Amino acid sequence: MRLATIRTPSGPRAVRVDDDAAVETGHADVVELLADPQWPERAAAADGARHEPAALDYAPVVGRPEKVICVGLNYRNHILEMGRELPEYPTLFAKYGRALIGAFDDIVLPGASTAMDWEAELGVVIGAPVRHGNREQARAAIAGYTVVNDITARDWQYRTAQWLQGKTFEATTPVGPWLVTDLDEPSALMTCEVDGEQVQKADTGDLVFGPAELVAYISTLITLAPGDLLATGTPGGVGHARKPPVYLRDGSTVVTRIEGVGECANRCVPESAPT
Repeated sequence: MRLATIRTPSGPRAVRVDDDAAVETGHADVVELLADPQWPERAAAADGARHEPAALDYAPVVGRPEKVICVGLNYRNHILEMGRELPEYPTLFAKYGRALIGAFDDIVLPGASTAMDWEAELGVVIGAPVRHGNREQARAAIAGYTVVNDITARDWQYRTAQWLQGKTFEATTPVGPWLVTDLDEPSALMTCEVDGEQVQKADTGDLVFGPAELVAYISTLITLAPGDLLATGTPGGVGHARKPPVYLRDGSTVVTRIEGVGECANRCVPESAPT
């Protein structure tokens, strides 16, 4: 099952995306839908207003999550090729909801940065509260998977040892187009293309810390709530690591794809001058 949040003239709506139509579930967005403990049954049985799939305006699949938690340094082959040892624990940082955009929205390049970079990632969406979860409880709490690109301001990320300020510029992080709910932990090809050139390619099965392991670990710190988003880390191929570095510019296109999950395609535009 594929679930999405779309924009309509009446406001955002949660929908089940079938092959021939997107059917409203009766909820304002996917976060509200997932807050219902019976959400799988409610979504599967939904028979609300119908929309043509080709005409959908996708909002971020979880536009109002309580938490967005991200993981760094989490692809085994990339870590080893850099000559580093595999981490013992996940490297965690956060984003805020205002950083998220829809799967086909424009990425806003902030005027304060000259080093905006791409990071294709598998997104994990929580579908049930979990605290101190073991591996099986963590797996059961996962609603499904989506596509994320953790667009990063490298010149701000490395100002200090804390990464948050480079990771949460407003309107920079594509998420979507939908949540795929009927997958086990996916081992799938993930790619990122910038201006038609493939810059990243990896199998999501190469994660050091997989989705259930991450959910169990993070739930030791804090309760994960329905609609929370985890971005699981990016493989090699980022622009900052090139010699010389390559960054996104006005008009750049970024296509992030995970087989069996979905695709985001976003154009980069400059931030409007403050008025």
